[in-house]
Amino acid sequence: MNSLMKNIEFSKVLYLKDLISYQEGQVISRTIAQIPTASITLFSLDKGEGISTHTTAGDAMVQVLDGVAEITIGGDVFTVKAGETIIMPSDIPHGLEARERFKMLLTVIKR
Repeated sequence: MNSLMKNIEFSKVLYLKDLISYQEGQVISRTIAQIPTASITLFSLDKGEGISTHTTAGDAMVQVLDGVAEITIGGDVFTVKAGETIIMPSDIPHGLEARERFKMLLTVIKR
């Protein structure tokens, strides 16, 4: 099978938050799909870890799977927790810091 999805089991019910582990003092990522116009990636961040402020050429949707993080978009700061979703618009500086251990599914749609 030549699939666009990888690093994930097919035809099985899965809990996304269980597909990535926490590691002390680290940010871990697991790419599920990546094509030139889109990517889907699981992330886990230990408490206090973060992703530094950057911009992207696509809109990014964060679906929080576990924990709590502080996400900065432009000059605004949002506290997000399990079950919540936030969109980070393209070309606007954004970053995040895990206030607790934190897992997310990040979907980026590019122009």
